Amino acid sequence: MKPSHNFGVQSYCFRHFKDNAVVAKLVREIDLDQIELCAVHADFDQPESFPEIVSIYRDAGVSILSLGVQTFTGQDSERAWFECAAAAGARHISAHFQVGTFAQAIPKVQGWSREFGIKVGIHCHGGYMFGGQPDVLRHLIALGAPEIGVFIDTAWCMQIGPYHGNPLAWAREFAGHITGVHYKDFLFEPNGQWKDVVVGTGNLDLPGFVQALDEGGFDGVAVIEYEADVENPAPALKRCVDSMRMLLKK
Repeated sequence: MKPSHNFGVQSYCFRHFKDNAVVAKLVREIDLDQIELCAVHADFDQPESFPEIVSIYRDAGVSILSLGVQTFTGQDSERAWFECAAAAGARHISAHFQVGTFAQAIPKVQGWSREFGIKVGIHCHGGYMFGGQPDVLRHLIALGAPEIGVFIDTAWCMQIGPYHGNPLAWAREFAGHITGVHYKDFLFEPNGQWKDVVVGTGNLDLPGFVQALDEGGFDGVAVIEYEADVENPAPALKRCVDSMRMLLKK
C-alpha cells in the first residue's frame, strides 16, 4: 500500500475521552489500526510510564505511528519525547518551533533525530503560528534537513489563503522533505472563519493532493484529523475513512 493511502487517526479527535483503552476501541470502530498520539492521552515527559500506554494500544491491535504535535524549545528534557516515540515503535514526531527559540532547538532536535532514527515534521498551523507559511518553512527546513521536514496539515495550509496555502503546490514544492500529513478539510465563512468537515467534502482537492504526494515520492506518515463533534466524533470520522477510501480508489 502506498504510504499516502495507509493512514491512521490523530488522537486529538478523541480528546473528550481520556481513557486510552476507550480511545483504542474507538480507533478500531472507525476501521483503522494506527494512531498519532497527542499529549491529551500521554505524558511524554514521563518515558518510564509510557510503555504501559503503548501496551494498551498494542493489545487492541492499534499501532502508534507518530507522536505530537510537540513544541520544541531546545530544552534537554525534550529528549524524553524521542524516548517515548522509540518505545512505541513510532518513526515520527510532529512538531512546532517558536520564533524565539528555533535557533537553539533545531540543532538539538537534529541530534536526537539521528540518535533515535526518528523523523520530525514541522506541523503547519495556519497564519497565526510560526511555521504556518511557506517562507518560514523553507528557512526551518534548510536549517534542519534531512532530519527535520514539513508535516502538511491540509486544512491549516488552506487557512492562509489559496495563493500561499495550496496543498497541491506544497506537496510539489516540498517533495522529498514531507515527513507526514494530516488529512483535514475546512470550509470557510465569508469572514475567514473555518469549519471542520469530513475529509474530501470541503475545499481540499483530496485526489489531487494525494496524486501530488505520490508523484513526489512521499514515504512519510499519514493521519486523518477531524476536530468537530467533540463528544461523539466516531460517526464523522468513520465517514472520513470511508470517503477517503472511496476517493482514493478513483
